[in-house]
Amino acid sequence: MKTETTPRTYRYYDLVMALFVTVLLISNLLSSAKIIDLGAALGPIALIFDAGTLVFPISYIFGDILTEVYGFKRSRRVIWVGFGANAMLALFVWLAGVLPGESEWAGYAGQEAYDSILGGVNGLVVASLAAYFLGEFSNSFVLAKMKIWTEGRWLWARTIGSTLVGQAVDTTVFMIIATLLGVFSSNILVSLIVTNYILKVGFEALLTPFTYRAVNFLKRVENEDYYDRQTDFNPFKIGI
Repeated sequence: MKTETTPRTYRYYDLVMALFVTVLLISNLLSSAKIIDLGAALGPIALIFDAGTLVFPISYIFGDILTEVYGFKRSRRVIWVGFGANAMLALFVWLAGVLPGESEWAGYAGQEAYDSILGGVNGLVVASLAAYFLGEFSNSFVLAKMKIWTEGRWLWARTIGSTLVGQAVDTTVFMIIATLLGVFSSNILVSLIVTNYILKVGFEALLTPFTYRAVNFLKRVENEDYYDRQTDFNPFKIGI
């Protein structure tokens, strides 16, 4: 167990950050591109989900790893980096959309195709930024607090417990805002929330052995196992 007063450097922190941000950007692009229908139902609720769900749960695994190994403050910094990257994605997708298209491109693809696939990205990013901010910080806060309460035991309970809270906030906020902005139809809102939540939580639970290996590896090579005993959990601070 360890606390610290001065920042230090780590071998793999930047790599985990880069993977985390990459997953977020891929998730937003896939969410805009396709809605997947498994052709099954949970009672009256059809099991349909946006394609971003295929990759987005991985961001919560990285979030758990960051908080468990490096602490809430460094996880908070990565969350803000991801927030900025998502905002940049929205800006440049919008900019590319409003600039005039080349005539040959307009013949085989065209503005309508661009708008139908990528036009929803800006609405998705608005929804994603709000949901991501609330969900990721909820996840990191719960995991950090549970680590103290359990004295570092039962990692599986901390990762799954924090995901249950974080994904509930993230999925509900994201789907409601995206639907209000016209990205998804209100007719499938409940199905999207329920299916996405089940898949995201189930995916993280399934990958718990991977999380254990990654956490144990990083704790060993980084010589770090941070406990947020005196941490300021203000999400608006960026410094470490």
